[in-house]
Amino acid sequence: MLDRRNFLKSAASLAALGGSALPAGADPLAFSDDGDWRAYEIRTIVEIDSTEPTHVWVPAASFADPLWSRPFGTDWTGNSSAELVRDPVYGAGIVKLEWRAGAGLRRAEIVNRVATRDRSVPLAAGGRAASLTSEQRALYLKPTALIPTDGVVKETSDKIVAGAPTDIAKASAIYAWLVANTERIAATRGCGSGDIKAMLAAEKLGGKCADINGLFVGLARAAGLPARDLYGIRVAPSRFGYKSLGVGSADVTKAQHCRADVWLEGIGWTPMDAADVRKVMLEEPPKNLAADDPKVAAAREALIGGCEGNWVALNCAHDVALPGSSGAPVGFLMYPEGEVAGVRLDCVEPAAFRYRIEAREIPI
Repeated sequence: MLDRRNFLKSAASLAALGGSALPAGADPLAFSDDGDWRAYEIRTIVEIDSTEPTHVWVPAASFADPLWSRPFGTDWTGNSSAELVRDPVYGAGIVKLEWRAGAGLRRAEIVNRVATRDRSVPLAAGGRAASLTSEQRALYLKPTALIPTDGVVKETSDKIVAGAPTDIAKASAIYAWLVANTERIAATRGCGSGDIKAMLAAEKLGGKCADINGLFVGLARAAGLPARDLYGIRVAPSRFGYKSLGVGSADVTKAQHCRADVWLEGIGWTPMDAADVRKVMLEEPPKNLAADDPKVAAAREALIGGCEGNWVALNCAHDVALPGSSGAPVGFLMYPEGEVAGVRLDCVEPAAFRYRIEAREIPI
């Protein structure tokens, strides 16, 4: 529980995490807001050996932003019926596959093509960003099943942002608090459950990206800042040499990653990835790096307002009702989802579900 920890380790440590100079020898992550576009093909192969009625839903790369994300379309082949459908709330694309009862291997390939590039958003109001509509603001402030904005979430948010005079200061304080007080827990399945209320009540304030960045979204919304989770997948190595922030092969079956965005007036949507800072601390060789390690400091500064274009955003949807499903909505859609004879498959166990995901760079 929160009252069994040091809530804020110290004002000095928070300030240091929010904006300290890089230690000597740090290799900065020089993200650009006008860098080159790179295009990727992401191929999802599903093979299920069953005679029972089978449904599979595969996320389509449908998130578009003219500054950094351009989906080129989604194709599929296989022995199922298939159609591209849209989540009615967030517009997330979903390839819906269906096999009737009968013998034979259920097999399909879904191919997403998308171009992406780095993001770099200076944390200084420029007055150039368009405002959110009232509908958009309401959507990105509302609670979801996994991300409530009342109770312990609101109480925690109020303590973190107390005294912060601006939206930038509030968002920066939340980011710094998460970097200082959470931890990446390697044993967490997949990218985590994203249940932030349970996370705040746990003995360890941690998990993986759906937990830590999901908590950023909840704390920001509770502070009155529109925020969103972007659910996606890493598709290439990091060109800055960070093994923990990229993939090492074409097999990206377990390379899912979600990022957090916050809307800052006069600036626009701004990435803040505290989860990846904690990933660097835990996983970057030689592993278990200290907070003042140059690699950690470089990541901490770069990932507040920036991210590398070796990752593809699929959607920002929550509480997704899978069309034709007999089961409950999913809290977020980042993995293939499936049902056999009405029983939901375990989406974070690809070997048991029997799917794999491959990625390669393609010409634009």
